[in-house]
Amino acid sequence: MEGRGRGWLPFVGMITVVLTLASNMVVMKMAMSDGMNKYTMAFYTNALASLVLLPCPFIISRRSGSSPPVTFSVLRKIFLLAVAGFAAQMCGYFGIDYSSPLLGMAMMNLIPAFTFVLAIILRMEKVNWKSSSSQAKLVGTIISILGASVVTLYKGPPILGSSLHPSVQLRHLPFLLPQQSNWVLGGFLLAAQAFLLSGSYVFQAFILKDYPEVMNIMFYVMFFLTILSGPFSFILAREPESWILKVDMGLISILYTAVVVIAFGSTLGVWCVKQTGPVLVSMFKPLGIVFAIGLGFIFLGETLHIGSLIGAIVIVMGFYLAVWGKSNEEEKTIEGSVVEESLASTGHKIPLLQDQPSSV
Repeated sequence: MEGRGRGWLPFVGMITVVLTLASNMVVMKMAMSDGMNKYTMAFYTNALASLVLLPCPFIISRRSGSSPPVTFSVLRKIFLLAVAGFAAQMCGYFGIDYSSPLLGMAMMNLIPAFTFVLAIILRMEKVNWKSSSSQAKLVGTIISILGASVVTLYKGPPILGSSLHPSVQLRHLPFLLPQQSNWVLGGFLLAAQAFLLSGSYVFQAFILKDYPEVMNIMFYVMFFLTILSGPFSFILAREPESWILKVDMGLISILYTAVVVIAFGSTLGVWCVKQTGPVLVSMFKPLGIVFAIGLGFIFLGETLHIGSLIGAIVIVMGFYLAVWGKSNEEEKTIEGSVVEESLASTGHKIPLLQDQPSSV
C-alpha cells in the first residue's frame, strides 16, 4: 500500500503545484495592473512565507531526534538556492508585468527541456537512445513544447465565447494584454525564469541527498529570500505609499502567493523532487498553460479559440508520453535491482551450503 501511495501521490502533488503556479500568475498580473508595486510585493510575500514556515524547524526537531544537523555546508547550498530563487522571482515579476500570464505559462514549458539537459550534463539522468523509455521521454517533452508553441503562436477562430458580461471583459482586459509594449523583453525574462527554475530543481536534488528535511529547507530558503529581497525592495521602492497595504487585489496577491503558492505549493514541489527527481517534476510544467487557458476563460473572460484547444490536446499527449517513458524506465530499474538482490542472496547461500562439514 505504501508503494502505491508513493506512486500516485507525487503525480497528484505535481499537478497541484502547476495549478497553483498558473493561478498565481493570473493573480499577480491583476495585482500589478491594480497598482501594486512588484518590489514591495516580493518582500511582503517572502516575509509572510517565512513566518508561515517558521514553526517547521522546531516541530521537526521535536518530532524526530534522528534528523541530520543543519551544517554550514548545507546552509551555504540553501543560500545559493535562495539566490537562484530570488533571481527567478524577479524575472517572473518583471516578465509578467511586461507581458501576460499566458506568455508566462508558455515560457514555463521550457523548463522540461532545460532540466533534461542539465540532468544529462550533471549525470543525474541516463539516456539510452535505443531504449523506448528514453525515446518516449524525449519525444513527449518535445511534443509538449510544440503544443505550447501552438497555443502561443496560433489563435484561430473562437469556439466558446466568454460567459462574463462584455463590461466585465473590458474591465479585465488590462490583465490579459500587456500595458507596456516591451513584449520581447518580457518573454526573455520569463525564459530566464524558466532556466533558473530548472537549475533550482536540479540543485534541490543535490541538497536533498545531504539534508532530506523538506520543510526545513523551504523555511531557510524563504528566510534567505526575505533577507535578499529586503534591501533590494527598499532601494527601488522608496515611496512610502508603495509600502502601505490596503484591502485590495495587492493584499490578496501577497496572501495567496505566500501561503498557497510558496508555503504549500513550493514545499510540495520540493517533496515531489525528493520522491521522483527533478526531470519528472519538470515534465508537468506544460500542463500549466492548459490551466492558464481554463482560468482565463472562467475568471477573466477570455474567449476559447481553436488554437488553444489544439495546443492543449497536443500538450496533454506529450505529457502522458513523457510520463509513461519515465515510469516505464523506473519499473525496469526496480525490476533490475530486485533481480540483482535475488542473485546476490542466492550467491551468498550456496557457499554456506558447500562449506558445511560432511556428516559421514
